[in-house]
Amino acid sequence: MAQTVCVLLDASNAARLAAIASDRSRPLEHTQRACIVLLSAERLSVQDVARRAGVSRPAVWRWQRRYAEAGVEGLLRDKTRPPGTPPHSTETVAEVLALTCSEPPGEVTHWTGRAVARAVGIPLRAVQPTCQTFRLDQARHRHPRRRQPIP
Repeated sequence: MAQTVCVLLDASNAARLAAIASDRSRPLEHTQRACIVLLSAERLSVQDVARRAGVSRPAVWRWQRRYAEAGVEGLLRDKTRPPGTPPHSTETVAEVLALTCSEPPGEVTHWTGRAVARAVGIPLRAVQPTCQTFRLDQARHRHPRRRQPIP
């Protein structure tokens, strides 16, 4: 990726960035970002800016672009990101609860988390919080052992 942003600083932004870069009570990420923009304004190569600021070249490109788009305020805040995996549907949760409270297959005495996850088709890490939310413990939901008829 080639450098596509030319950083131009006016006196007020240069003074503000210099104050941020030298402020030891600021978070490291803010001082690094300010340093990246200040070094970029000196017309140093991206590799030199990255080396002197202690970051990678893609980080230099990212913060040059962010400064060009949003100014100094863009350097002081991170972009919002969408949350992680969405919660499972109500139907999936109901299926987990129904399986946990039902009789297990075969000769087993209770459903295990892995068995429920396999039967529903979701990861074990999705079954465990569901059971914790509804205060279910698979080991405590034992069903009477099936008896084999006597020949």
